[in-house]
Amino acid sequence: MISFLRARLHQGNPTLVFPGEPGRLPEGFRGRPVLDPSRCEEGCRACADACPTGAIRTDPLRIDLGACLFCPTCEEACPTGAVTFTPDHRLATRNREDLVATEAGTRLATALDARMRRMFGRSLKLRQVSAGGCNGCESELVALNNVVFDLSRFGIQFVASPRHADGIVVTGPVTHNMASALRDTYAAVPEPRLVIAVGACAISGGPFAGAGASGDGVPAGLPVDLYVPGCPPHPLTTLDGLLRLLGQIEDGSRPPRR
Repeated sequence: MISFLRARLHQGNPTLVFPGEPGRLPEGFRGRPVLDPSRCEEGCRACADACPTGAIRTDPLRIDLGACLFCPTCEEACPTGAVTFTPDHRLATRNREDLVATEAGTRLATALDARMRRMFGRSLKLRQVSAGGCNGCESELVALNNVVFDLSRFGIQFVASPRHADGIVVTGPVTHNMASALRDTYAAVPEPRLVIAVGACAISGGPFAGAGASGDGVPAGLPVDLYVPGCPPHPLTTLDGLLRLLGQIEDGSRPPRR
């Protein structure tokens, strides 16, 4: 018992102060891209041709982060450095079109309206639906509950039943076998309800876009309130998006919470 207490004291408090503390991101993490069309050589399509999901266009240069896998392929293929990825984890948006990164960047997620913030701002319960995913996004969502990220300190929790939820978190490309289950889960959540699409598969189908056994992400009948891009998104990307949705992060000046 003494050795356990000694080890625990030695570990200290591992919980990340967020926002306010630099994110503990792994080496080689690729986040928000920076595009410089002035570096593009005329007629060059090396980055677009290399992209495994067709997320890049060169007329003008832009990247659809909803389809991007954040792999290094385009950055490595570009001979002039027109495409580079930064360690900026802030990527979530409210609108699908805001996920298209250009030379001007992208627009981060904005808060829900005042009525919805009053309802969910201090207590948000979410039901996660794995609609045919590879478990990459699901694993990162599980990590949000560990001692480092401690999602529940912000009043956000995952629940087992849609009847107890305020919204659903969808991962995976939505296979045909899961489409009806997803719609049933959505219908079981009391109104008003939220839909959050996490990962490239849920947003656009990702590498499975156009596959015969799945759709291209969340179906049109489910209105998405928050898009969290990535393959898979880092827990900080999801946490940042959720707090922006609830109005708890606006300009980065919110006092840090432990």
